[in-house]
Amino acid sequence: MTDLLGLVNGLLWGSILVYLLVGVGVFFTVRLGFIQFRHFGHMFSVLKHSRKADKDGISSFQAFCTSLAARVGTGNMAGVAVALMVGGPGAIFWMWLIAMVGMATAFAESTLAQLYKTPGEDGVYRGGPAYYMEKGLGMRWMGTLFSVFLIIAFGLVFNAVQSNSIAAAMHTAFHWDKTMVGVVLVLLSGFVIFGGIRKIARTAELLVPIMAIFYLVLAVFVIIMNLDKVPAAFELIFKSAFGLQEAAAGGVGYAVMNAIKTGVARGLFSNEAGMGSAPNAAAAATPYPPHPASQGYVQMLGVFVDTIVICTATVSIILLSGEYVPGMQMDGIVLTQNALSSQVGEWGKTFVAIAIFFFAFTSIIANYSYAEGNIVFIFKKSQHAKNIFRVMVLGMVMFGVVKDAPTIWALADASMGLMAIVNLVAIILLSGIVIKLAKDYNKQLDEGKLPTFDANDFPELKSQIEPGVWGTEKKKESAKL
Repeated sequence: MTDLLGLVNGLLWGSILVYLLVGVGVFFTVRLGFIQFRHFGHMFSVLKHSRKADKDGISSFQAFCTSLAARVGTGNMAGVAVALMVGGPGAIFWMWLIAMVGMATAFAESTLAQLYKTPGEDGVYRGGPAYYMEKGLGMRWMGTLFSVFLIIAFGLVFNAVQSNSIAAAMHTAFHWDKTMVGVVLVLLSGFVIFGGIRKIARTAELLVPIMAIFYLVLAVFVIIMNLDKVPAAFELIFKSAFGLQEAAAGGVGYAVMNAIKTGVARGLFSNEAGMGSAPNAAAAATPYPPHPASQGYVQMLGVFVDTIVICTATVSIILLSGEYVPGMQMDGIVLTQNALSSQVGEWGKTFVAIAIFFFAFTSIIANYSYAEGNIVFIFKKSQHAKNIFRVMVLGMVMFGVVKDAPTIWALADASMGLMAIVNLVAIILLSGIVIKLAKDYNKQLDEGKLPTFDANDFPELKSQIEPGVWGTEKKKESAKL
């Protein structure tokens, strides 16, 4: 199985996805007028007003926290360490780059998810790539294919990744038996995922900001303690990204390609821009301003916070600690624990164990919510299918605890690569709609109006969007964010 996974991942990440992810990100960056840089401040303005919701959806802030709960997890604490060990410090530069261009991709996919959302039977909107493939492209088969890949990736494999890191961290910090940690995780996860999307959103809204702030405060403390080492750490990252660090020893081409491949793969796992996952949370929101593009801005911010802020915090802790040794072999989360404890004392291992528990646990429940939406897409209102799937999810949580980390990460790379390819093709085919929506939003904003979507302004879309979701009765208000 390991050899097969290596072959699949070599093809996906060595020949296809590196170019596709960067290419699509650059395409939307240019076509949307460098929106992630030009409207950087506006992302925060939209989020400030994002707690408003109605009975048919969760708030944009809850959607932001749900998507961030899925993004901020093992990828930020263990994934960054894995990127360092496999691809070297240069991989971090490529993680940053894929995040910056990926912000435009995230805008596109989340805007489409909002446009084509549909009311769910539980009173909460549902949507995402499968829905815009069916409604926008008229290709239900494509939506079904994407749903299958997402269910495998997020519902099953990614949850095994999260539980694997939780168990390893708890064992390192407290010497707890991994199997017992797995049992507790299964019980806690089962309680939340059987509670529905609203419970998931409320849990994420409460936990994600708190745990992220605590982790960032500690990272800033480590940086301040090692200010004199910061320039050298960044110099190492940039030199390694372009092979300058390896030039003296030869093999520059391999080193650079390995850094790119690893950085893009770990970057995608962390920020998920273009993968088609976050749009499932974005679709559930009742956005404010009431325009599909407003949720695009919110999810762009999620990519920035995840990779540029939180992943950078982790890499700073590791590189400034001196614990990283080129060519070392160690579980990613253990490297992060050792790095922090070398700076603040043994309690650092305990802190990382607790942080990764909350990071990864909220990822498990957010991952489940994504997969459930796609179960509903395939099987409609079958409660039987959802209950079977819930049991499978809990089984994979336990599987991740007992399986070795390299196999789990290889499975994750393969499954997320397949769903990303399908989603990226779809958003390129629907790019014209994304650009029209962005222009409509910004035109109203420039006129001093509260951007409001009016289906009458888009007659070509009226037959595609769900009746009653985007009404024409709301008048455009004269207000500024």
